[in-house]
Amino acid sequence: MGSVVPYIGQLCGQQKNQEVERHLRANDRTFNLSYHYANNAIKTSKYNIFTFLPLNLFEQFRRLANCFFLFLFTLQLIPQISSLAWFTTAALLILVLSITAVKDATDDLNRHKSDNEVNTREVSILVDGDETNLKMKQALTVTGRMGDSTEALARFNGEIKCEPPNNRLEIFKGTLTVDGQMYSLDNGRVLLRGCTLRNTEWCFGLVIFGGGSTGGPDTKLMQNSGKTTFKRTSIDHLMNILVLCIFVFLLSMCSVLAIGHGVWEMKEGSVFTVFLPPETGIDAPLSSFLCFWSYVILLNTVVPMSLFVSVEAIRLVNSYYIDWDRKMYYPKSDTPAQARTTTLNEELGQIKYIFSDKTGTLTRNIMTFNKCSINGKSYGELLDISGERIEITENTPRVDFSWNQLADPKFIFHDHNLVEIVREGNLKAQAFFRLLALCHTVMPEEKKQGALYYQAQSPDEGALVTAARNFGFMFHSRTPETITVVEMEKLVIYELLAVLDFNNVRKRMSVIVRNPEGKLTLYCKGADTIIFERLHTSCNTLMGVTTEHLNEYACDGLRTLVLAYKDLDESYVKEWMQCHHEASTIIEERDEKLDKLYEEIEKDLLLLGATAVEDKLQDGVPQTIEQLAKADIKIWVLTGDKQETAENIGYSCNMLQEEMDVFVVSANTAEGVKEELLSARKKMCPGAAEEPNVTKARAGLLWLRKTETVHDDKVDGKYALVINGHSLAFALEKGLELELLRTACMCQTVICCRVTPLQKAQVVKLVKKYKQAVTLAIGDGANDVSMIKAAHIGVGISGQEGMQAVLSSDFSFAQFRYLQRLLLVHGRWSYLRISKFLQYFFYKNFTFTFVHVWYAFFCGFSAQTVYDQWFVSMYNVVYTVLPVLGMSLFDQDVNDRWSSQYPQLYSPGPLNIYFNKKAMVCCMIHSCYSSLIVFFIPWAAMHNTVADNGKDTADYQSFALVVQTCLLIVVNIQLCLDTHYWTAVNQSFMWGSLVFYFATTFAMHSNDMFSIFASVFPFIGTARNTLSQPNLWLTIFLTCLLCGLPVVAFRFTIIQLWPTINDKVRHKVREEPLPGPATRRLPARRISTRRSSYAFSHTHGYGDLVTSRRFLLKCPLKSRNTLFKQTNSPLAQNQPQLYRAITGESEQQPR
Repeated sequence: MGSVVPYIGQLCGQQKNQEVERHLRANDRTFNLSYHYANNAIKTSKYNIFTFLPLNLFEQFRRLANCFFLFLFTLQLIPQISSLAWFTTAALLILVLSITAVKDATDDLNRHKSDNEVNTREVSILVDGDETNLKMKQALTVTGRMGDSTEALARFNGEIKCEPPNNRLEIFKGTLTVDGQMYSLDNGRVLLRGCTLRNTEWCFGLVIFGGGSTGGPDTKLMQNSGKTTFKRTSIDHLMNILVLCIFVFLLSMCSVLAIGHGVWEMKEGSVFTVFLPPETGIDAPLSSFLCFWSYVILLNTVVPMSLFVSVEAIRLVNSYYIDWDRKMYYPKSDTPAQARTTTLNEELGQIKYIFSDKTGTLTRNIMTFNKCSINGKSYGELLDISGERIEITENTPRVDFSWNQLADPKFIFHDHNLVEIVREGNLKAQAFFRLLALCHTVMPEEKKQGALYYQAQSPDEGALVTAARNFGFMFHSRTPETITVVEMEKLVIYELLAVLDFNNVRKRMSVIVRNPEGKLTLYCKGADTIIFERLHTSCNTLMGVTTEHLNEYACDGLRTLVLAYKDLDESYVKEWMQCHHEASTIIEERDEKLDKLYEEIEKDLLLLGATAVEDKLQDGVPQTIEQLAKADIKIWVLTGDKQETAENIGYSCNMLQEEMDVFVVSANTAEGVKEELLSARKKMCPGAAEEPNVTKARAGLLWLRKTETVHDDKVDGKYALVINGHSLAFALEKGLELELLRTACMCQTVICCRVTPLQKAQVVKLVKKYKQAVTLAIGDGANDVSMIKAAHIGVGISGQEGMQAVLSSDFSFAQFRYLQRLLLVHGRWSYLRISKFLQYFFYKNFTFTFVHVWYAFFCGFSAQTVYDQWFVSMYNVVYTVLPVLGMSLFDQDVNDRWSSQYPQLYSPGPLNIYFNKKAMVCCMIHSCYSSLIVFFIPWAAMHNTVADNGKDTADYQSFALVVQTCLLIVVNIQLCLDTHYWTAVNQSFMWGSLVFYFATTFAMHSNDMFSIFASVFPFIGTARNTLSQPNLWLTIFLTCLLCGLPVVAFRFTIIQLWPTINDKVRHKVREEPLPGPATRRLPARRISTRRSSYAFSHTHGYGDLVTSRRFLLKCPLKSRNTLFKQTNSPLAQNQPQLYRAITGESEQQPR
């Protein structure tokens, strides 16, 4: 109800004032309400109880056909020109509008229910967030002191002034005033809507931006989400244009026939005035004018109302096919596929561009410790006797970690050699895992007694610390001064002297620790190129071997980093620590002085080895992308991750290949971005014109909408484009957007990194605007909502990041791999079925209508129907509706296995080959030919013909019966020729319709019906008299033969001379057995110089935090005795110190 007030205000001309600054006071509701800020409700629905009827009717009457039927209904209210009662059209029109309205209301009601589930939650606790890169969020000291004291919080009277609502996720500017003292607020003090709290039991906050009422979506998430739009398929738009063209064609036919009527009245009509006197005041011109409108009503069957009801029914059932598909059901989460809208199914068969998120969509964002290189030997890969790689499957024997009572049971490793050398006491191997247990910023969390979980800034760190835990070096707890590690069931407490934190320039991190014996060591891990520069010269040989291992790991798409250490002298460390303290306390040039100190100590390192972590893809992602690429569908990845992370996934998914030239656009100025785009384009196509080839045209209803289409340049070779978010911001500006689009479309793969949700939507809209192609966006998180709404088709993955994407999507499922079946099977079938349905429907109705045109030359252009009036009424709604629905619901050129086996079958859809303007013209020509045969063969056969008993059979009623019988059989034969897949249902529909036709015809032509309703059933005895003549059955047979044989001959010639991919596959289907399910292929190892590194995957680390006393608060001690089964173990008596940590945004449990 509250949404009506702003709406009415806008209608009345009230403008919402532009907000310059937001002003809030804690615990002062009256003050805050005075500003009328938006509340925290979300809204994804389209209608409410007041707007449903006008908005839905407006949307439905955007279909020109509905306007046309409304116009016909108005004409039928005029008795001088209407031969049909007005209520016949009115009832059908109301039925069509009601069915569509009920369907739309049902869809929107489901959205309302989903919104209410979110808006009525008293407490919202997200347990399994998918975003695993924790962001450091810290409260101000002045507010942090209040803790969880409700009394202190209730007395808090802070006042906030901050920026107005905006879509900049990375920036927040504001101030908090407490007791006259002003404190700065930045992005590190703000929790965004949609984030998940981690590593804390509670959090108190002050809501700054509300969520999504009609008054305005104020949160940064909703500011990036875009608007909910009415989505309509390209076939809907085409049908609007065709209906307009048909309407013009109808008016042309009616004009010609009306002129013919006027000429006939003046030349021949006077002969009939003796026994057919004209009405008073009706002369030839007026009679011609009235005849024009009579023909408009008579010939309106070229666009029958049943067409649109049938289209909605076909879409509805095809939506249920998606819901019922067991092959798109994900049992692990009990999640079936769901068609959340019923109007976009055929659009799934016309996708040209797919825009995909990465995290949670292509990947599970689960990092696993896969391989490692220790002291020149590689571990983790299984080889057979001949030295060939063995594929690791679920049945491959796993390493037994039962000897380690602290091991994570979810951790999986298959190389037994590594465990053996660690347990044998290999010093290098133990030092390797000791480094992993010490050199990190991971924070442990005990959710329940005895269950230890790791909270990591990046999932890579969590995977490495978990690996060390399983191999006997468990990171147990930390304080600002110590790190507690369990080394081979022995408790060891290291003194933590310094954390040399990670940043994007250093690409490494180090810790300086003192072991219980007093030995000082620096442990370092980072990118290989960075670490290798700082190694001691004695490690050159080992570095060469390790480099070979790193190349192998990179070829397998793994994320790598190098481990090294250095023993330190006590006096040197003492001097260095003093310099470090001085540098960390100065204000100016603090970072530069610290970096200089880090460079000084991080040299002459000794190499330990390297790790290789796998970012787990969802099952079937590479195969799905490969199949979609074969279908000529282009996939662009739009991700918020860093460039290197996205590239790693690109290689793992086979989107990026080693033979590809990868162009990286990362300039920080508009001019620099332009130069990089131009350079890439000239390398791909040196002879390309400077200006893009743009075709300007008009489209849409009445051709009022201007369109610009940028055509692709032809290139040789394989290319990929990677562009960063800050560069993309410049590239999306007006002067560069065409250059960006032109260059990107020359590449096989496009990856946009570090993009905001709004930029995702802008990229989608750019392609929609200038490529005139059907787009699909797929994602799983709230940051994907904007592009899901912007694309023609939005697909939400119901994963672990909440349901925001699903709620805004048109289709949803649980795994990315189901997209292949959604498009290549359901989408292709839906497009094929609706296209065949429309072609056949227009064919049968044009044939039906053209017969009236030919008959006009024999009835004085009097607008008399050639058929029995009951046949006219029942032709579309009874006699032909079920057979065409049977074909449209069950037909398939090949089954689902062959559809997946040959993705090339999908290619006609994006090119719109099956149903277009050309196909419509061919349909009209075919209908014209069939109508000529259907009319003139019976006319010639019955002209001056007598029956066996000598009676004349060439009367109007007999002729009408023969013509309508020929028509019905001919259109059913055409249906048989169009049907590829027969079932018991469509067989029964077709034969049943013919049987029902003859049954109702004999019944309505019977003496009994005439005796009861003489004026309603005037064709008394026509059926039994006419259909008992053998020569008329021969006429029907000849008519059907002449209509069907040319179609068979034409299609046979086309298949023999110019076979399509569909023809070739159908021929193969008849000769070859059904293909089996796709087998898993062992990925081939690539030859690569590319290196991936976990160090690139996150921003500045937690080094300052873990050494800070302020936010690692001591809590009451808890016993962890349940971690150990042996009560006599020295660890069983230990009571480690716990802490209360900062908030984060998500969690990744160790695996």
